[in-house]
Amino acid sequence: MEFKFLASYVLVLFALVYSYKEKLGIEKTLLISSIRAFIQLLILGYILVFIFKLKSIWELSLVLLFMVIFATYTAEKRVSLEFRGYTVAFLSILVASSTVIASLMSIGIITTKPNEIIPIGGMVIGNSLNVYTLFVDRLKNEITSSIELIENKIALGSTLEKSIHEQIKSSIKAALIPVVNTLQTVGLIHIPGVTVGMLLAGAKPLEAVSYQLVIMYMMVAVALFTGITTRFFLLNLFLKGKIRFATS
Repeated sequence: MEFKFLASYVLVLFALVYSYKEKLGIEKTLLISSIRAFIQLLILGYILVFIFKLKSIWELSLVLLFMVIFATYTAEKRVSLEFRGYTVAFLSILVASSTVIASLMSIGIITTKPNEIIPIGGMVIGNSLNVYTLFVDRLKNEITSSIELIENKIALGSTLEKSIHEQIKSSIKAALIPVVNTLQTVGLIHIPGVTVGMLLAGAKPLEAVSYQLVIMYMMVAVALFTGITTRFFLLNLFLKGKIRFATS
């Protein structure tokens, strides 16, 4: 009975077959990632039982730090930067996530209870990872396609920072598109699991919606902060010549 959900894997198989026939080159990534997702979630189910028993804020902080480190590793694997890529990814995700989590705690939305801070922290860090990868990937493409224009601006006396300003602005806007789309469609197209779960558990509609709104606004904040922190760390190291975009 517990393994009936595995029948849904046929949806992934369709994607694998299509990728293979169309030579998209992502079938290996899809296969490995789908299997890894199952293993990770299975492990998570058992680990959360232990984590939810933790009492010390320092122990919970170590759990969140591990999430940030793994997010950093994932980000660098997706959008590789030469030299200081791990540094930029780690600092960007850490600062943005910490800012949002600390803000939620300061206004009393969440507490240091493990069943609150860990799930919320995971959502914040995961969203920060998504925005970081979208921003860096778009910026790499923007700079590559506009390299002649950027070089001409510099030759005419413009600074490097001003020369790539438009590329950075365009990249941040692109990274925020998924969050904006979700805000526009939530409740009409996108039906949040948290709201449905709370309603099924007997919560009042206003209570369920209020909690979901907190999550939505939290995602907006972490997306924006991630864009800002990534721009700051990336630009500073780039201008100092301590980082450059990988060509492959």
